[in-house]
Amino acid sequence: MALEIALVVIGAAALIVGLIGCILPILPGPIIGWVSLLMIFFAGGAELLSVPLLAGMAALALAGTVTDQILPAAASKHAGAGRAGVIGSIAGMILGMIFFPPLGLIIGAFLGALLGELVFHRENEHPFRSAFAVLRGTLLATIVKLAVTGVFAVLFVQRAISLFG
Repeated sequence: MALEIALVVIGAAALIVGLIGCILPILPGPIIGWVSLLMIFFAGGAELLSVPLLAGMAALALAGTVTDQILPAAASKHAGAGRAGVIGSIAGMILGMIFFPPLGLIIGAFLGALLGELVFHRENEHPFRSAFAVLRGTLLATIVKLAVTGVFAVLFVQRAISLFG
């Protein structure tokens, strides 16, 4: 029973870090969140969480992480933004979250993208449009990651209750 408790605690910690990672672009949130399901699997076995479900959730975690890489870049490319806008958006998101949470996340992403476009992509004739596109792609990717990791959270809590209930 002590091993099961330890695995659930590790899983809960992974889930929390995974949710934080959905907002912080440094951490692969869905993949870390999926580790919580792996811990529940090790704690309760296939009766608690089937191997096909675990594999499906791994694919979902991978898809959420890949989406995070594709959406901001695709949105920025569609609007004519450069790589500097995407990098500026990520840097602005981090700084905004640190200094002005929670709205700093959104405002910082936009201002970072705009600054990146104005300073490093001067040939862009529509830096505001590009900055909004980068912001839209970044926010949409964050929502997708949070939704995926939210599914993991629901499964984790249900299975943890079943394990000890």
